[in-house]
Amino acid sequence: MSAVTPRRPLAADVRFKWRGVDGNGARKNGALIAPDAGSARAMLKRDNLFVVELTAQGPAPRAKARAADVTLFTRQLASLLRAGLPLAPALDLLAQAQTSRRQGMPRIIGALARDITGGLRFSAALQRHPAQFNALYCQLVEVGEAAGALAAVLARIADDRERAAAQRAKVRAALTYPLAILLLALAITAALLIWVVPTFKQIFDGFGAKLPAPTQFVLALSAGAARWSIPVIAMLFAASSAMTFLLRTSEAARLRFARSSLKIPVAGPLLGTLCAARWSRALGTLLSAGTPLADAFDSLTHATGNAFFDRATVEIAARLRRGERLAAAMRAAHCFPPEIVQPVAVAEESGALDTMLLDVAALADRQVDERIGTLASLCEPLVIIVLGALVGGLVIAMYLPIIQLGNVV
Repeated sequence: MSAVTPRRPLAADVRFKWRGVDGNGARKNGALIAPDAGSARAMLKRDNLFVVELTAQGPAPRAKARAADVTLFTRQLASLLRAGLPLAPALDLLAQAQTSRRQGMPRIIGALARDITGGLRFSAALQRHPAQFNALYCQLVEVGEAAGALAAVLARIADDRERAAAQRAKVRAALTYPLAILLLALAITAALLIWVVPTFKQIFDGFGAKLPAPTQFVLALSAGAARWSIPVIAMLFAASSAMTFLLRTSEAARLRFARSSLKIPVAGPLLGTLCAARWSRALGTLLSAGTPLADAFDSLTHATGNAFFDRATVEIAARLRRGERLAAAMRAAHCFPPEIVQPVAVAEESGALDTMLLDVAALADRQVDERIGTLASLCEPLVIIVLGALVGGLVIAMYLPIIQLGNVV
């Protein structure tokens, strides 16, 4: 287990308003966020500004940063450390390299630099920003610090984050495209039912003849859509808001939703394989960095982004403490595919568990990429069929009475 580092309270940054002049004598004013007045003056001085007035406006909101910004920071810090720069100067350099003070990442980097200068270990400083640096990140950094290989560990973290981001983008694109087309088709169909079909109804009323069954169905559907569209939209919005609130506040709801998402046709197996790959890579990375198996699970509770896998991680850790083998515990969790569990069982016997986990993660990544490609290739004909069935069916149903009337004439 890692040693517990005492934590000092995290000092809040302060928002300042300033007035000053630049090198040409022009008057300037603005606002910035800094830990104290001295730092604020130093920041303005670096921009060649002479401060005339500096006024504190109270505590600034907590700094936020995107996942892509954290990945870029990790990559840049690894490069600077490999170049031989000490940790604290490297952090100062990265904080000063950011040109926009509205971004949250420069503030976070500056806070890390101050903590390092104040005597905290880098891993302990990272733990003070859990929204940006999760437990897995901090655990790997702690192992890298202990082994004297921080630059290599940071580079590996950056590689894993970049790979995960690219894979998430592929999955998001593969699942978003057909969903967006389906929603567009439904919107077009609703517009036709609400605004176009009633015009045809006025024409049909003058025929004085019985309409075909498909036309009667479409007219009834149009009347229902015109009457109930607003209440249905309001109900869907209310249900979506309630579901979002429930998922944010209820662990049981998140677990049930995560388990259900893994059972969705086509998308469910894809998400399951993706989560299993993330889990295997995270555990393999921790083990290859020298973390004991029992300690590694403390950092895996949110490694996959899926509540069902997170719960399975807790259960697997409990089974390991009772003396079970890892493969047996994974099999009992009922969320890992056999092509991952079986190699793990072999690796436990041979003593190459870390290497095998990274290998099966790479294999699972390839399977995800293949399934994404297959799904993308099936989307185009599926979209054509859906659009043709919806729009074409409406057009045929509306023109069928006119065709019949022309045949009679």
